[in-house]
Amino acid sequence: MANTFKVVTFSAEPASAGSPYTMYETPSSRTTVVIGLILTNIHTSQVTVEVELSSNTGTRGGPTSSLVSNSNSFLAKNVPLAVGQSIEILTGGKVILEATDAILIDCSVTDKVSGTLSIMEIS
Repeated sequence: MANTFKVVTFSAEPASAGSPYTMYETPSSRTTVVIGLILTNIHTSQVTVEVELSSNTGTRGGPTSSLVSNSNSFLAKNVPLAVGQSIEILTGGKVILEATDAILIDCSVTDKVSGTLSIMEIS
């Protein structure tokens, strides 16, 4: 297995508020460890941001020992960012992405959030 560290960036997204931008999608032959995510408000007023994990990976054992499939979950929801402020999401925590899982970013204002994602892909 090879481990490859990568950085994924965007300068201004989403193209339309309320339509999340797919920042990263795990390739079909890999597993990814999310190391960190930094989002920055590049607008002239406060915005709110959301980070969502989109997962359609197979069935897992649930809390009642029944089989359940993964689904989308929010890693951050309606987080306010002041003018010029940055926020580090997942500080000290790691998130595992399986094949085709994705990180989605949304902002309350079109093209007013910038982001940097640090990951390690395992192939």
